[in-house]
Order: sequence, then C-alpha cells, then structure tokens
Amino acid sequence: MIRRIARALFEAALTLWLLATLCFALLHAAPGGPFDTEKAAPPEVQAVLAKQYRLDRPLPVQYASWLGDVVRGDLGPSFQYPDYRVSELIALGLPVSALCGGIALVIAIGIGVPLGLIAALRRGRALDRVLMGLSGLGLAMPKFVVAPLLVLLFAVTLHWLPGGGWDPDTPWTLLRSALLPAIALALPNLAYCARISRASFLDVLSSDYLRAARARGLSPSRILLAHALPPAMLPVIAWLGPALINIVSGSAVVEQVFGIPGMGRYFVQGALNRDYTLVLGVVLVVGALIVLINALTDALRAWIDPRLRDGS
Repeated sequence: MIRRIARALFEAALTLWLLATLCFALLHAAPGGPFDTEKAAPPEVQAVLAKQYRLDRPLPVQYASWLGDVVRGDLGPSFQYPDYRVSELIALGLPVSALCGGIALVIAIGIGVPLGLIAALRRGRALDRVLMGLSGLGLAMPKFVVAPLLVLLFAVTLHWLPGGGWDPDTPWTLLRSALLPAIALALPNLAYCARISRASFLDVLSSDYLRAARARGLSPSRILLAHALPPAMLPVIAWLGPALINIVSGSAVVEQVFGIPGMGRYFVQGALNRDYTLVLGVVLVVGALIVLINALTDALRAWIDPRLRDGS
C-alpha cells in the first residue's frame, strides 16, 4: 500500500511538472510580451519592469527561478494585476468556479443517470428514442451557443434569473448568480452521462446474475437498487475525470459570457495579456485538481468493485 501511494504521488508530481514546463515553454514562445501595448512605454520604463519581474534574465534562469518559487508555494506576482499575487487571484476565483462546476456536476449526474435508466428500461420504444435524440442535441450544441440561449430565455424573456454578474451578498443571490452558468456547463455533460448510463444499465440488466436474482423472486426495486445500480455506476464514475476536464475547459467560455470572476475568466484574461505567472498558476491548480479527482474516482471504483483492487 505504501509503495502504491508513493508511486501515485511520484506520477502526480511528474505530470504536474511536465504540464508546467510545457505551458511555460509555449507561453514564452508566443509573440509579444506582458507589457506590450499599442503605445509602447519608454525604454527605461520597460527595462525597470523587466528587471522587477525578472524578465531580463535568460529563459532557463527564469524557468529555474519560477520553478523554485512554486516548490516553496509562491506562484509569483501577477503582471496585469500588480496589487495581487497569483495565489490571491486564484483564491478569489477558485470558489466561484468550484461552486458553478459543483452544481453542474450535480445536475449532470442527478438528471443524467435517471434518464439513462429510463431509456434503458424503455429500450427501443418512443421514449428511449426521444431521450437519446435530445442527448445527441445536447452534445452537438457548444457552450458558447447554449449560454446566450439560456440568457435569452431565463433572463430576457422570463426574468427568472440574472443574465450575468456575481452577487455573493446572500446565499439566495449567490445561487441565482451561479445557476445559469452551471446549467450551461451541465447540459453537454448531462447528455453524455445519460448515454453512458443507458449503455451501462443495458449491459448490467442483461447479465446472468440479475436473471438469477429474478429467479429467486427478489422484488424489481431491490434488484435495481441493490444489484444493478452499483456495477452500472462504474462507467459513470470513470467518466467523472473527463467530465471535470470538460467543465474546466468550458468554464473559460461560460464565465466570459456571464461575466463571472472565476478561474476560467482569469485564465482567458491572463492568456490575452501575456500574464505568464497567472496563466501558469491557473494551469498548475487545475492540473492538481484533475489529478486529485482521477485518484478519488479510481479509489471509489475500487471500493464499489473489489475486483479492481488487485487489478483483476
């Protein structure tokens, strides 16, 4: 067990190091710099700024210096937000993105799994075809199309929810601010979850051990909840890692549309303004979250299915 944990930690550290190194190289290979504007600053000002942010050093020295700061827990100062450290900006944006992403996952799983079960129980019938057709439409519609349509329907037409902004004054206003962005993030994942759940339930419901359970006279509800649901959830749990990546990548678009001060918006603004430290800090935090989620999903699958504990 100790060897397995040590190996997992080593692989996680190696993955994050490779991710940070690749992102560092790509950012510095892109044309332009963090202080390039339409009206160029005087050379002496540019020299002072470059020295202040250590941009006057050779690229390998910059990389080694930045990596050493990261190991010590310092993500550095933001180039475009001079009054903030990158860690402070992430501390401001991470709870916003986590709330929207968490609500999106709850919506996707809480609705997608029951829809997949209903479609599996009605296999080949009209309801099955309608549900799978709607899920295909949900997968085909990109988030930058879904988000404005939600604003048009729920904010402009029905006046039920705000069309943008972030109001954390009370839990109710916070929930209202997060709901539309969460729905925009959830819809494609909900559609994918429904399809995975349908295929998984179809496979499990046709298995031999469920036929034996029916032959023993067990009630349909007990067969479904106690014998069919746990193994049918294994593909859904395995999908949680890619779903998180999908939500994180989609949050950059959704947060821009709704004007939400989350990690995705900071990432987009940092990339546009060549804010190297901010982009690298967001990439590292998101990468660490993805590694953690993958580890948790693997552990949850092993807990549900004992055959996965020994690799069988």
